[in-house]
Amino acid sequence: MQAVSPPTHLVTLPNGLTLAAETRPGPGFALDLRVPLGSAHDPQGEQGSAALLEEWLSKGAGNRDARTFQDALDDLGLRRGGGVGAEATRFAVSGLNADLGPALQLYADLVQRPQLPDEEFEVLTDLARQDLEAMRDSPAEQLALEARLRAFPALDGVHAGYAHPASGTSEGLAGVTPDTVRALYGRYGASGSILSVVSAHDVHEVEALVRATFGDWRTGEAHSVPLHFQPGLTTHLPGDTSQAHLSLYWRGVNPTHPDWLPWHLAMGVLSGGSASRIFVAVREERGLAYSASIGAQVLGTQGFVGGYAGSTPARAAETLDVMLGEFARLKAGVTDAEFQRARAALIASTVFGAESLRGRVVALTRDLTLFGAVRQPRELRAQIEALTLTQVNDFLRRWDPGEPNIVTLGLPQEVQA
Repeated sequence: MQAVSPPTHLVTLPNGLTLAAETRPGPGFALDLRVPLGSAHDPQGEQGSAALLEEWLSKGAGNRDARTFQDALDDLGLRRGGGVGAEATRFAVSGLNADLGPALQLYADLVQRPQLPDEEFEVLTDLARQDLEAMRDSPAEQLALEARLRAFPALDGVHAGYAHPASGTSEGLAGVTPDTVRALYGRYGASGSILSVVSAHDVHEVEALVRATFGDWRTGEAHSVPLHFQPGLTTHLPGDTSQAHLSLYWRGVNPTHPDWLPWHLAMGVLSGGSASRIFVAVREERGLAYSASIGAQVLGTQGFVGGYAGSTPARAAETLDVMLGEFARLKAGVTDAEFQRARAALIASTVFGAESLRGRVVALTRDLTLFGAVRQPRELRAQIEALTLTQVNDFLRRWDPGEPNIVTLGLPQEVQA
């Protein structure tokens, strides 16, 4: 029997920081801090700013320089993670329960009192350039970049938007300076930020710790960057490679839509393992591609279907035809066996994802970001178990994903024509 989930303590501080805290017995804690400023917020012509800032923050904070700050983290044995996404920057930390207070203080220093020393900036910029060079050596990553440029163009002329990689562009990195990145840091703040904590501490004790460490954090400037999707475009790019790569995007279902769960289950039927339609049709039956997948994605507050395949130039056109055909075939519905298998996989991912501390804090942050509320694992499992084959097939008959945005890399000229 699945254990009853602990209640989530939710509170929004006067400065706008939302705390989600749960108590779970055990020796350790995990926390996840999401600041709503990501690579989409990079200023036009300064792509890579948010990622540079995330690295720069750790180069000294409070009264500690870069070395002593890292030593303080290591002395507590903290495991760190996170990074920069399109919409936000995340800081993930886990450690022993006794060290929760000191960990919160260190990360409060990180986001509220960074030193941002000039002497570290050029080193970080050089590392970002090396990341871009590595991407140029990867056809799959180059395709992903080109696909985003065409599917999600920047709109407002102020923000760089969703098309570029978090590490930036060559032109963007040439345009950044310590002062421009400090200006971006000036928008960091508590408003719209989410801090999730799972630990053995009483949730009110956690709240007191958070108020003491983050209560004076400035409000900041939280706002979303508009996202525009261009469907119905097909672009063939030449590639000096023995491989061919395909990218596809369709409109999906938004997180707050009632069809969110039926959509996810249908995506599991399409590409959710070795028995999925894409795996069977593309790989097992025809041997067309060494990698092929189609799945649910979220950008901003919008859901999308993203597809990828890696094949050979000779087999790429057939690979694309089969993937488009299998996607279109969803309209006719799924079988009971497919439904049962995909639902079981969705339940398993829900259960196992909630078991680890780090998985649970990420889920808390994600739920508040996408749904505006916390979904308890037990309740979510009940919702998935209540789904029926009829519901899923009714959704598939109604759903209109529109025309895809297709980008290919390395197809032969005769196929492109």
